[in-house]
Amino acid sequence: MIDSHCHFDFEPFAQDPAHFLALAQQQGVEKLVVPAIGQRNWLQVTQLAAQFPDIYFALGLHPFFSAEHTDDALAQLELALGLQQDNSQCVAIGECGLDFAVADAMNEPLRQRQQQQRWLEGQLELANRHQLPVILHCRKAFPELMKLLRQNPPKQGGVYHAFSGSYQQATQLLDLGIRIGVGGTITYSRAHKTRTTMTKLPLAALMLETDSPDMPVAGFQGQPNRPERLCVILQCLAALRTESEREIARETSLTTAELFAIPL
Repeated sequence: MIDSHCHFDFEPFAQDPAHFLALAQQQGVEKLVVPAIGQRNWLQVTQLAAQFPDIYFALGLHPFFSAEHTDDALAQLELALGLQQDNSQCVAIGECGLDFAVADAMNEPLRQRQQQQRWLEGQLELANRHQLPVILHCRKAFPELMKLLRQNPPKQGGVYHAFSGSYQQATQLLDLGIRIGVGGTITYSRAHKTRTTMTKLPLAALMLETDSPDMPVAGFQGQPNRPERLCVILQCLAALRTESEREIARETSLTTAELFAIPL
């Protein structure tokens, strides 16, 4: 399997990444995709992939960390992508998107929303210029996200990470070539809407993710999430759908590998 979204440069993994990668691989999670959050960790994720051939990375500007991004962040991102253009382990632009929950908590919320939209628009343009897919984050901004995606369709597709929306929202994303990231939300019985949505979508549209060390799965609340717990998400998805764990593992890995051009 491939963990399609894991912040493996964060703690606790940063202390001993070889140990935690071995734990994941012992459970069949053979490869990880590590999206960046901004300028401050572009170098870390790049170095992590250089150290471990089974780790892939993305470079982007995460909207939750908007306060950290500099005025020239897009120009710096374009420069960083240029340096990685021949690196097959740089597989996407991300984590990028819109987070109006955090924008509304800051001073000048309207200006913050507008700035996030400019950054996302710029990253969608960079993704098309560099022929890379996008890894999308969205909170309380789905209509605005869809508007920007329709104005700047990602030619290489993308994935909506940690999807917890409705079937109707998912189909809108699929129409634009955006896959659906399936994470720990489905392990909670109270997540009726998300669990129901995951039973209706085509298996080929789904990708498994942990968002480690965030989004703990049921039974591990209060603990840092870890890539090997992708197995728990797989088990829950198989319990909700008609396909076997084996088939789901195979198909979601193929989808992830195809999107990110990762060899299997």
